[in-house]
Order: sequence, then C-alpha cells, then structure tokens
Amino acid sequence: MIRHLSLAGLLALLASCAAVPPSVPGTVPPSQTAAAACPAPQPCPVCPVCPAPPVPPPRVSVLERASFDDLPGWREDALDGVLGALRASCRALRFQTAWREACAAADPIGPENAEALRRYLEANFVPHRVASPQGATQGLITGYYEPLLRGSRERRGAYRFPLYAPPDDLLVIDLAAINPDLKNMRLRGRLNGRRVVPYFSRAEIERGVAPVAGKEIAWVDDAIEAFFLQIQGSGRIQLESGEVLRIGYADQNGHPYQSAGRYLIERGELELNEASMEGIKAWARANPSRVDEMLNANPSYVFFRELPARVSQHDAAADSPGSTPSDPGISTGGPDTTTGGPVGALGVPLTPRRSIAVDPRHIPLGAPVFLSTTWPNSETPLARLMLAQDTGGAIRGPVRADFFWGFGAEAGTLAGKMRQQGKMWVLLPRGYPLPAR
Repeated sequence: MIRHLSLAGLLALLASCAAVPPSVPGTVPPSQTAAAACPAPQPCPVCPVCPAPPVPPPRVSVLERASFDDLPGWREDALDGVLGALRASCRALRFQTAWREACAAADPIGPENAEALRRYLEANFVPHRVASPQGATQGLITGYYEPLLRGSRERRGAYRFPLYAPPDDLLVIDLAAINPDLKNMRLRGRLNGRRVVPYFSRAEIERGVAPVAGKEIAWVDDAIEAFFLQIQGSGRIQLESGEVLRIGYADQNGHPYQSAGRYLIERGELELNEASMEGIKAWARANPSRVDEMLNANPSYVFFRELPARVSQHDAAADSPGSTPSDPGISTGGPDTTTGGPVGALGVPLTPRRSIAVDPRHIPLGAPVFLSTTWPNSETPLARLMLAQDTGGAIRGPVRADFFWGFGAEAGTLAGKMRQQGKMWVLLPRGYPLPAR
C-alpha cells in the first residue's frame, strides 16, 4: 500500500501511471489502469477511547457533631453505674486540659441521681456520630468478660498448661517516639544478632523455642480455657488452696490475632452459627488430637501479670494493660461483687455493662460513648451510655466496640453470644479539639 512505499518507489509508480497511452478501441481506458495501479489509501484507524478513571467515593468525617435528640433511647437509660465509671475515667484524664472543666463539673453530683447526671452530661458534652471514612454508621459489637479457671502455682497432675509473664527478650518499640502520628502503635520483636526480628509465634512458644521457662505465673488444667483467657485478656484462677489469683494482660508477642472460629469455618469444621465459644469448645472435645492445630492457627500469644486480689484505683493507675478480645468464653464462677473489675487499657478497673473496648485511633480513651445495639443473639434494643476504657487486638475501626459484661457464668454466656450490629456516638467535652478531616 502507498503509505508503506519508500519515496523512490512512490516516484516510480507515478511515472508508470503517467506513461499509459491514450485510450484506443478494445483497450482498457487509462483512467481505469491508473486507478488499478494507484488504489485509494486506507482510512486512518480509529483511536481507542480510554475509560475515565474511577471516581473514589467521598470520604466523610469519622466524628460528626450531633445532638442528644439523635441518640435513640437516651432518656430511657437509667445511667446506673455511669457516675462511678465516669469518675474513674476522669482520674485517668485529670491532666488533660480538654477534660479538666467537664470532669470538675461532675464532683457535686450525688449517687443515684440519674436526672442530675443526665443534665450534667447534656450541659458539658457534645455527642458526635461515629462513622467509617466511607460513611458506614453501623459496625460490629462483640462482648468479653472475666473468666474463672482452675489452677495451681506449680505444675502437677492435671495442671500442666502454663500462663506466662513476659519473657526477658521481648522488645517493645513505641513508634510514637519516632513519629507522633503513630500514637498507640507499638512493635514487638527480639534481637537476632544486631537485627530486630519478629517475636516467636504461638506455635514456637508452645514448642519451647522462646525463653519462657521460669516465667510461669500459674498452671491450669485446660488448654482451651487458657486460650480463651488470653483472648479475654484478664481473669481469675481458683487455686487448690482456695486462694483466688487475679491476672491481667501484660504484653503480647506482636503477631496479629486470628479467630479460631473463622479457622474452623473456612475448613468446613463448623457452620457460621456454630462458631461461638461453646461451639469451639465442643469441637475441641470431639477432636482432642487436633486441638493444637486449631490453637496454633492463631499466632498471637498473650503474656500476663499478677494483680492484687482487690483492685484499687491506685493499683489500676500503676500500669495500663489492655485486653485482646474478642472470641468470647464462659466461666464457671458466679456473679462477683467483692472486687473491682479487671484493669483496662485506660488504667482503671472496668465497670460491668458500662465499659467498652474501642479503637483509640478513632475514639479517645476515657470518653463516654452512647451505644445503640441489641442484646446478644436477639433483636431486643440495647441502648446504654458506656465508657471507652479498654482496647483490644481485634478491635479495629471507628464503629467497633467490645462490650464488657463482667465476671461469672451469666457474663460469660452473654459475652459468648454477642455479635451484634450497632451505632455509636462519642460524647466529647465542649470545645474539645477534633482531629482534621
């Protein structure tokens, strides 16, 4: 085709076209011969049209100002237990300027005066609707509790499953010291020569690779109960002597939490509606030879510390462990009213049915949070003012909370069933500096 000829070839072709003799009878007209020798050029190809780049969905503010009228069931909440939980939060927040005035205003409120407490909250706080950056205002609400296990200070008989304090070679790297934007972010690891490498996984710790010998706080009689104790983050050990040992979260090996229930679902061992704590325990009893396989599918491992039998505010403020929910369990003990709750990440004892674990990247620790959800495994509304006093390894995202049910069998049953959808509003003191959008 002409468009592929060289310049010399094009000139030769034009010359041959010009040399065709005039038309004579019985011959092909010169015009037709020239047309055959010089075909029409092909049209230019149509250029492809590239699709327009996708338009990202608009991002919304995680915290959006609202009013108390937007809180469903706000006036129906009896607010029992809220004042004590709020004052515990204020003790932890007393050095923060943004909280000083609001916390001081709570001092004159008397106990059991729900209306005075409600007026105080409406006068000193502004509710803010919590949403994901994509605009979702509903999220997952799970539950946790404080279990009771049987154990011994020494390994003997049935007591052969250890609960460890943190090993000496566990390194904790606070990233906030490098970049303030990485607040609440910590890395765990260990030294290998001059390199910092990830700490040992659960399977490696159980195999005895990690230097945990001599770090045993107690030995318990059930590997599954010990596993769920790590998930709850704190609990009590009934010793043979009759003494009750309280232990709480001290640290973690840095590996991400993986749900045992999800592991069994993905392998066809359990259906979705069977993957509760009770379902997992039943599977373990039916498959004793595969328990280690299931446990080691979660590489995360929690280390504990011993707590005073009666947790005081002074004890609570000395350190601030966190819980790592949220595959729930169930204890064998009854309700307990003689001791405070376990210590949460804020450094204060948790209040049953008034404390929640949140993601502190989105919800300030210590803040009141109005929660609108439903009772465990039910459509019955559950609307309560809670205090954000804990964190958890599985609690990630703005609209995400873990509801602390307390201690005992009833609390364990409720925690084990709770996997509800819910909405959240965080109450912040007037003038509180909100993060930039």
